Amino acid sequence: MLLFTHPSMLGHDPMPGHPESPARLAAVLDALKGFPFQSRQAPQAEREAIERVHPPGYVDAIQAAFSHARDGRVQLDPDTSIAPGSEEAIYRAAGACVAAVDAVMEGSDEQAFCAVRPPGHHAEPISAMGFCVFNNVAIGALHALEAHGLSRVAVVDFDVHHGNGTQSVAEKDARVLFASTHQSPLYPGTGAARERGIDGHVVNAPLPPGAGSADW
Repeated sequence: MLLFTHPSMLGHDPMPGHPESPARLAAVLDALKGFPFQSRQAPQAEREAIERVHPPGYVDAIQAAFSHARDGRVQLDPDTSIAPGSEEAIYRAAGACVAAVDAVMEGSDEQAFCAVRPPGHHAEPISAMGFCVFNNVAIGALHALEAHGLSRVAVVDFDVHHGNGTQSVAEKDARVLFASTHQSPLYPGTGAARERGIDGHVVNAPLPPGAGSADW
């Protein structure tokens, strides 16, 4: 199995005490030691890939925020900020998903794992939120469809929070199946079972607080 990551992702430091800290990725990478991964450097995503999900105006606004962040921290929403080390990490987090799709589609391996930060599933096409700036998984999914000619892809999201940003992309594109388990009620307040997309290809399974493996 291939592993896509990059040291720059440890340089994205939202703020002291922030729950989405570099220690999260460090813990994941430590846990993966000893497994037979072929490690590869995550490249920076090309703008073309990002703009399949995020319109040019949004990408321009984020790029302008990176320029300001070189002199200090920029707050994108109440939970999401960028700092001088964020730009490379954010582009490489999205680029990891694109490269993983390319590697699997081109036959380098049958599976690929992306150990990246910041995360992406709360990022809406035109807004950052919930620690997320670019929607990494959605970028990878649309890359699979557009660059490799697949007719459909599936995204399975099992975070405790609902992936509202990924759903906002999938619910408008019947080629993308989005299936999510998440705690409800909880941030961001989306993900009800009745949310089904344009063709029934959004499947939400909200779970109560404390639900265990049997419920899942």
